[in-house]
Amino acid sequence: MTVTSIQTTVAQALHSVSYQTGSHKIIKDVSLQVNYGEVLALVGPNGAGKSTLLGLLAGDLHPTAGSVSLEGRDLADWDAKELARMRAVLLQANQVAFSFTARDVIDMGRAPWIGTAESAEDDEAITQAIALTDVGHLTGRTFPTLSGGEKARVSLARVIAQRTRIVMLDEPTAALDLRHQEEVLTIARNIAAQGRAVIVVLHDLSLSAAYADQVAMLHQGQLAAVGQPAEVLTAQRVQDIYGIQVRIIHDPDTGRPIVLPRRSL
Repeated sequence: MTVTSIQTTVAQALHSVSYQTGSHKIIKDVSLQVNYGEVLALVGPNGAGKSTLLGLLAGDLHPTAGSVSLEGRDLADWDAKELARMRAVLLQANQVAFSFTARDVIDMGRAPWIGTAESAEDDEAITQAIALTDVGHLTGRTFPTLSGGEKARVSLARVIAQRTRIVMLDEPTAALDLRHQEEVLTIARNIAAQGRAVIVVLHDLSLSAAYADQVAMLHQGQLAAVGQPAEVLTAQRVQDIYGIQVRIIHDPDTGRPIVLPRRSL
């Protein structure tokens, strides 16, 4: 994937999108733009609609109102094979039905390119993905025997090997230790630096502030704020939406916000 192959700044957009199941409206009239060359973090309390919004952007869910576009074309007009070559998705649940090895799972990332000229990149893409995610020592093990964090890293390697213009990550740091959290989000930044788009669901507000270009904060299915981390992650907004008092300090190395709960201990 070369940056020159990307012809537009806007990767995706939500246009007044709502989504409901039965009488419960999970997403309510959200409009949002995803740009190439940026990391967009989706944040918000539990149940705010972050994973649902990611599912709508991925095309795995279909809006009950409004529309989702991919490079200016309605997402509903893209077939499954086209989507698989445009966006890769890492879900929260890293489950595999059969006892494939970790290497088998990573290889699956290249499936969308079978029969295309890009299949010549298979070995290179897989080798690079394994190195980036530090899973070389896991490739011979069966996937079900891996720990939660190991499964997350192998699944991320699959997504990286897919080499798509858009990468979607749903809580990719949830099962990871401190080192691997930082490595995963550094990978996300490097992907964006190649001119691709990264959309990542995060619970850790400080991580989102450290690595995202744009932060979109959801609350009860609505878009409460979107903008640069320092614009969105204010003490008052976090208190209003999360129901907890926080202190915002700034990283002395990067100048980016760090969100600290106020404690009386």
